[in-house]
Amino acid sequence: MKSSKIGYLTKEGLKSIVTHGFMSFASVTIIVACLVIMGSFTLIAVNVDAILDDLESENQVVAYVEETFPEEEARALQPQIEYLANVRSCQFVSRQEAWDEWVGQQENQSSFQSLPAEVLRDRYIIYLDDISLMDQTSEQLSGIIGIARVRADTKVAEGFMAVRNVVSAVSLILIVVLVVVSVFIMANTVKLATVSRKDEIAIMKMVGASNWFIRFPFVVEGLVLGLFGGLLAFLLEWAVYDVMTGQILNLLGNLLTVVPFASISLAVLAVYLGVGLVVGVFGSSIAIRNYLQV
Repeated sequence: MKSSKIGYLTKEGLKSIVTHGFMSFASVTIIVACLVIMGSFTLIAVNVDAILDDLESENQVVAYVEETFPEEEARALQPQIEYLANVRSCQFVSRQEAWDEWVGQQENQSSFQSLPAEVLRDRYIIYLDDISLMDQTSEQLSGIIGIARVRADTKVAEGFMAVRNVVSAVSLILIVVLVVVSVFIMANTVKLATVSRKDEIAIMKMVGASNWFIRFPFVVEGLVLGLFGGLLAFLLEWAVYDVMTGQILNLLGNLLTVVPFASISLAVLAVYLGVGLVVGVFGSSIAIRNYLQV
């Protein structure tokens, strides 16, 4: 295929964007609107997942050391605990530290000053990588010689997992529905833009132009409009996201974790450009299919 012919058809496709300016504007607007709506739900799901991750990371397992172990031997257990596969980190808390913390939480602290710190045990505060494996990790901790008892709130862990599963399922359903609706709307918008040019396509067919020759400018047009719409949607999404997250942080401060847009910007840009390209090319190809059968 001659490069001159491809260049000519590409120019025709680009020229058509300007010639049919209103329909090009409508197509880009629909692409931007659908992508922003779809992307907003996706970013909400991403932030909910990040919040759950933070909450899960605060869920602790406490391993109490045998009373007969002196502090030096109790500290020596740390490498064995850290060696366990699901342990992210652990912190040793001595009897005295645990005592000071407990007394500090009491209203009448003077009543407890005469009691010795030895009434409490040395312990380890342990953070897990995956709280769904809390029971398994607790059993492994109990198997370490020197660990007398393990306290793990498995009900809280199960609650986190249930919330995560519900959020993931709802988010997936919403995103799939929005993708299907967005593709349908965008494809039909492109098809509407093509209806006004059916006479032009029919004339080209009657003078002997091949289907490929007719289709190529439309594909170029859909590709450019799709990419442009994807880029505009990305920039608009970034602006809206920054404004909304800024308001949330002003109201709630550090109570919630917000994923910085910059950390996911490349992934969002790739998805937006990819969806815009596919929908633009697919919509243009499908839109003129009936008119090629002249």
